[in-house]
Amino acid sequence: MSKHKTPSNTIAQNKKALHDYHIIETFEAGIALSGWEVKSLRAGKCQLRDSYVIFKDNEAWLLGALITPLLSASTHVRTDDVARRKLLLKRREIDKLAGQSEQTGYTVVALSMFWKRHLVKVKIALVKGKQSHDKRETMKNRDWDRQKQRIMKQHNR
Repeated sequence: MSKHKTPSNTIAQNKKALHDYHIIETFEAGIALSGWEVKSLRAGKCQLRDSYVIFKDNEAWLLGALITPLLSASTHVRTDDVARRKLLLKRREIDKLAGQSEQTGYTVVALSMFWKRHLVKVKIALVKGKQSHDKRETMKNRDWDRQKQRIMKQHNR
């Protein structure tokens, strides 16, 4: 077994979205970034906790994603760490997501940001909000799955 771990290509995840929403459909989108943002992402300075996607003028925009600037990378540029960033999707995907997100109870959120070769990609999803009893049921199922794994592990010894 190797001592070196293979580096993960995941930059940031939105675990809160998995807890708060039912995921209906997922998409992979590119994102338009400036140089200092890419340097910050390489350093892992990104947070997707309250990020969501809006549609305006047949374009998709990511709002609420926090990319903290590095002190050395952005000395001459005035940075906005929560600026809206353009998502790169095909027209058909934008039309589909925009139409479905206008329905009551549906929204589009960012689930994760990751490297795909040298490009930064965002995994976005069409989601529907969970009610509190759904959240409790999800937690109960997760606990039961953990307990089953422990029992199976002890039984196989």
